[in-house]
Amino acid sequence: MTLLEFSRGPMLHAALVIFVFGVLWRLTTVLLLGWRKHYSEARNPTARAVTGGLIAVGNRSWPHPEFIGRTAFGEAVGYGYHIGLFAIVLLGAPHVVFWKNLFGINASWWYTLPSGIISVISIVTIFLMLIATIRRMRHPPLRRISNFDDWFSLVILYVLMISGVMAVFGIGGRYEIILAIHIISFNALLIWFPFSKLMHAFYIFPSRFINGYMHEKKGAAS
Repeated sequence: MTLLEFSRGPMLHAALVIFVFGVLWRLTTVLLLGWRKHYSEARNPTARAVTGGLIAVGNRSWPHPEFIGRTAFGEAVGYGYHIGLFAIVLLGAPHVVFWKNLFGINASWWYTLPSGIISVISIVTIFLMLIATIRRMRHPPLRRISNFDDWFSLVILYVLMISGVMAVFGIGGRYEIILAIHIISFNALLIWFPFSKLMHAFYIFPSRFINGYMHEKKGAAS
């Protein structure tokens, strides 16, 4: 069995199992925490509270005008490389083929971007990740709250992104080896995901909704 066969065979299957069960376990533990009982009378009905929760998702996903002068750069870089990652994973032709084969679907409606555009997005995304990393290292508060979790996640992402670009452009060695490294780094990301801060991908919007919902229920601004 070659390294490439191992990476997209046994290792990929094991990584997917760990990812699925790990994410379900993390989500289940959060749900089992339950809702804190509130003894004060609700100020607003549930329908209005739901609306408040949805509004909070939007409000908390964009910097407040009072802080935008200080946070706009970091917000732009963060949103930029996150959008780039999603575009590459969901709209890059090789990845779309992977998802279709993985889930056994034949979705003709699944749109893909031209390979040239995906290549440009990949390079820009790596550049934005580099800016975000340097900012994290040089910004005192960000540096203090960063731990092994953050740096290890970045290492995996860098290996994943750079090996993908190298495979597309055919540089750095044999294509099979570079592709194997790319898939192995993806498998490592799947395994690491449920046990890291990357779980914020599942928590971020529900937590903002619940925060807005609870504030609106109490009649407070969120």
